[in-house]
Amino acid sequence: MNLFRTLIIVTLGLTALPAFALSDNGQAQLQQLQARWAEINYQTPEKQREEAFAKLVTQADAALANEPKAAELLIWRGIILSTQAGAKGGLGALGLVKQAKASLEQAMAIDPQALAGSAYTSLGSLYYQVPGWPIGFGDDEQAEKMLTQALAINPDGLDPNYFYGDFLQRQKRYEQARAALEKALAAKDRPGRELADKGRRAEATALLQQVESKLQ
Repeated sequence: MNLFRTLIIVTLGLTALPAFALSDNGQAQLQQLQARWAEINYQTPEKQREEAFAKLVTQADAALANEPKAAELLIWRGIILSTQAGAKGGLGALGLVKQAKASLEQAMAIDPQALAGSAYTSLGSLYYQVPGWPIGFGDDEQAEKMLTQALAINPDGLDPNYFYGDFLQRQKRYEQARAALEKALAAKDRPGRELADKGRRAEATALLQQVESKLQ
């Protein structure tokens, strides 16, 4: 059983000014990370993804070397590490998700509102997808806490609603899952995130169909 195959994390659109504002160069690097992540996650053959994500982690590290207090870059480092873990699969990915968790927690400590609270979305997603003790740090109660906090910050966002819907359907709370997924699909498009939005909407549509089948 591949314990990490389903790990696919994405962040939200840029919104409020963070505690440590990105420079113009940092902003450009952030956009490059976002665009490349979407290309790898949705367009790159599965067997090539782990290596591609590993290279993207190196790019994120280089950006952080210049702006170590940039919560947005720390969030994206966590996101890339998480999806690299999903591409790697198995218990060998546990080290990657632990690094991702640390990066997301560091971002949250700097600016919990960064990227519309997407550190909460990403960390919440890890908590329900990673195995629990003694193998990993998975915790469904903590997952729901993080995901509902993300929704408090960004109630109409595509990603927080999608991941909350995914969490709820895994808990067999199908009526609530359907509502969350329908809200995800009603979310507004994010400028510059067209590929990521297209991929996420396809995932939400497929998951909603599964939920609907459970309710029949």
